[in-house]
Amino acid sequence: MNCRHCRTLLTDLFLDLATAPPSNAYLTADELAKPETYYPLRLFVCSECRLVQTDDYVEREGLFRKDYAYFSSISRTWLNHAGDYSATIIRRLGLNRDSFVIEVGSNDGYLLRNFVAAGIPCLGVEPTDSTADAAETIGIPVLRRFFGQALADELSENGTQADLIVGNNVYAHVPDINDFTRGLYTVLKPQGVVTLEFPHLMRLVEGIQFDTIYHEHFSYLSLFTVKRIFENAGLRIFDVEELSTHGGSLRVYGCRKSAKHMETPAVASLLADEKSRGMDGAEFYAAFQEKVCAAKDGLLAFLLDQKKQGKTVAGYGAAAKGNTLLNYAGVKADLLPFICDAAPAKQRKFMPGSRIPILPPQVLLENTPDFLLILPWNIAEEVKQQNAALAEKGMKFVVALPELVVT
Repeated sequence: MNCRHCRTLLTDLFLDLATAPPSNAYLTADELAKPETYYPLRLFVCSECRLVQTDDYVEREGLFRKDYAYFSSISRTWLNHAGDYSATIIRRLGLNRDSFVIEVGSNDGYLLRNFVAAGIPCLGVEPTDSTADAAETIGIPVLRRFFGQALADELSENGTQADLIVGNNVYAHVPDINDFTRGLYTVLKPQGVVTLEFPHLMRLVEGIQFDTIYHEHFSYLSLFTVKRIFENAGLRIFDVEELSTHGGSLRVYGCRKSAKHMETPAVASLLADEKSRGMDGAEFYAAFQEKVCAAKDGLLAFLLDQKKQGKTVAGYGAAAKGNTLLNYAGVKADLLPFICDAAPAKQRKFMPGSRIPILPPQVLLENTPDFLLILPWNIAEEVKQQNAALAEKGMKFVVALPELVVT
């Protein structure tokens, strides 16, 4: 396989998580009697541009299905994050009723609802029918397509270009990252701005966040690499922010190379930080597999110990990251009998691979476990607040990464 960006032959294995089914392929009761399709889940790091990327096995249409079960609005933390961003970017760019905003990967309208409320014309681009339906019910226009150069050409030829393009946690989901980035250039106005948020590879490695690795995430990104990809497509990064979301993310601000936006000192500062940690060399990536194995072993040891002691452990959050963790660790329902999730689209289904049942959070009131394993650790505080009454009765919270912590 060659690098998705620079076409260099990939020879440096970054992480091998064996095989797993797609992490958002939740099972119905009828599907339990059928076999699941497993794909290798391995990452390579390009020796030239340092893009970390998955093996090329799964087509995007098989991952982002019509019944896609991830709805961004389920998390109050994420809704607040989107609201804060929207208010800030409207002020910063002076957006108004004469502006136009496009969100790529608009999901259920969690973000664009803020622009609709402000009277700013917008368009969501979202290929999954389940989430697009939810967005349209709250008044957001949605184009049900995958974004790339072809769609961008169509939009531009029809006179549609944006003052702001937003892509939150979509850049990593793109199999052809060059085509996607060129599409951003095409549909952006000459002085327009694109902002992309994505988990920062530096934080992933340092926090041993291997559960954020799954087939839907084709790429794992540093500022160093994204800067190179942007420049290859005629764009440049003029600002960057470090965010706490998803264990540590970046928000990059980009524009056409000819645009007037001045580069802030934050760009050079973060590039220097990445370089000081060795992200432009091979050593930074070399020891990750060993750390991942240790974290996995820690979770397994905890679950086995609680079973021996007759204690009960339930899970919370049927997140894709949880599926990566459970499948790599080989955890089944004998160690984790059920997982609660607030999303109706996931309830009464089963986790892919482990086949652990997904139940509504209300069951915790009727069947309170001794421990609650929070799989989406990035919203652990939100989950703890929601279940504070159970904690007062003695239930303890568990987070598995970067190392097992019980509170």
